[in-house]
Amino acid sequence: MDFFSVLKMIGGLALFLYGMHAMGEGLSKVSGGRLEQILEKLTSNPFKAVALGAIVTAVIQSSSATTVMVVGFVNSGIMKLSQAIGIIMGANIGTTMTSWILSLSGIESGNFFIKLLKPSSFAPVLAMIGIVLIMFSKKEKKKDVGIILTGFAILMTGMDTMSAAVKPLADVPEFTNLFIMFSNPILGMIVGAVLTAVIQSSSASVGILQALCVTGSVSYSAALPIIMGQNIGTCITAMLSSIGTSKNARRAALVHLYFNLIGTVVFMVGFYALNAVVGFAFMNDAANAAGIAIIHTVFNVFATILLLPFTKVLEKLAYLTIKVDEEESKAEQNRNELQTLDVRFLDAPAFAMEQCKQLATKMAELSKEALFTSMELLQEYDEEKAAKVQELENRVDKYEDEIGGYLIRLSSKNLTEKDSHTLSMILHLIGDLERISDHAINIMEAGKEMHDKQVKFSPQAEAELAVFARAVKDIINISAQVFEDQDKQLAVTVEPLEEVIDYLREKMKKRHVKRLRDGICTIELGFILSDIITNYERVADHCSNIALGVIQLDNEENFDAHEYIEQLKREDNAEFREKYASYKVQYKLP
Repeated sequence: MDFFSVLKMIGGLALFLYGMHAMGEGLSKVSGGRLEQILEKLTSNPFKAVALGAIVTAVIQSSSATTVMVVGFVNSGIMKLSQAIGIIMGANIGTTMTSWILSLSGIESGNFFIKLLKPSSFAPVLAMIGIVLIMFSKKEKKKDVGIILTGFAILMTGMDTMSAAVKPLADVPEFTNLFIMFSNPILGMIVGAVLTAVIQSSSASVGILQALCVTGSVSYSAALPIIMGQNIGTCITAMLSSIGTSKNARRAALVHLYFNLIGTVVFMVGFYALNAVVGFAFMNDAANAAGIAIIHTVFNVFATILLLPFTKVLEKLAYLTIKVDEEESKAEQNRNELQTLDVRFLDAPAFAMEQCKQLATKMAELSKEALFTSMELLQEYDEEKAAKVQELENRVDKYEDEIGGYLIRLSSKNLTEKDSHTLSMILHLIGDLERISDHAINIMEAGKEMHDKQVKFSPQAEAELAVFARAVKDIINISAQVFEDQDKQLAVTVEPLEEVIDYLREKMKKRHVKRLRDGICTIELGFILSDIITNYERVADHCSNIALGVIQLDNEENFDAHEYIEQLKREDNAEFREKYASYKVQYKLP
């Protein structure tokens, strides 16, 4: 094997690894985070967990990615350790799908239709379709499908290139002798584990082994321990991912390691003991790609069947390794819901985006609760409620900091166009949500001032303020619903109501000036009332911003908010005028 053959093999390996990465990334984008959401909402049924773990891993082509995601779920409190174990087991079965796909390259037949099943036959067709979709399709989903098809074609091309490059090694005695050394089970396991730990993918390392099989120098006695080692080596990704996480997340990574270690030891002891008695004839035969896929699958299915009844034992073993202390017990009681913004989810951008949306929706609810509670304090001041408003405002501030920081990190990832627009929307609108909670503090302080000074509004002013408050409550309820559901049709109804709230503010100011002249109200109360209605009106402005943010979601680049509002308020916009008139009647001052 000369220098240029080595270059060819390295190039084939590079294509193979890139193709696997591109295919997995494309599949993840097409799924739009739905696969991760299925895992997130998993029940405690262990069989269901195994099945879902296997399906998700088979689709995204990476047991490491699934396991790292599970570590993130456990770390953020989304999932319990007991639920995670089944998924980890299923991930090991799902990862065998790659080896079966790669084994298709070993099909040998003169039959036209059977030859079509060979990846070397259909990969060019898939590549052509993929390139056409990437270059000419305007829809992002179709482009992602193109990436999947092209990634698969590159993967298979890399596999064929590697196989062709190493084929001459069949005539090199040193290479043949090397695999005789690997027949030593312990040495073979170490080699398999180290190779997989370095490239952090058992699917890729199994693919490399399948490529080496074309030399005819790899016997089953050498391949089997290497495959066992590969299953241990794949644990390194989850172990590295668990550094700096909660103790429960580290336990999830340990369960993955223990599952593969125990499964490997039991399988190896049982297999070699049986081989010593029976003497399996195939052990000295040259391994092929399909045979390696079979061994890989049999081991992972065997380990799952063996250890599935003992999930509690694996859990206890993890707890024995990392013991529960008093600090952890307290942390579990006060679990921070913002931990769902786990850095591990950044490698699954669609799911990370979904987590941000859920927390931003929660932030909207907190801002709304703070505002409504502060409005109650104008009727009857209560220290406990005032403290609650302050506590809610502090939580909203923390949400803004955490979500904003996480979104900035997420923005550097490979997002779909839709997720990119959603990210931009949330990043802008969490500022509006935070400002609403600030206005809640201002309203609370107005209520405190009235309580401390023992003053109250005239019955007429109170009646007018009640109508104004009802309009503000309605606009914030509508806006929260718009934000949660991203409902563009409902969003259109916000701006006419905001216009009516502006009208109410001006009307109330004029009426208050008249009451001042008539001596019904004092200047001191006038300042307080002005502060309250100004805060109400600004809350409505922020609600308008939220609605506009949702409306511009699909056409962010071409959207001009000022131009849109001008178009809405035009005299010939009958729909806007009709809604405005309807709201004006609904919130008529007494």
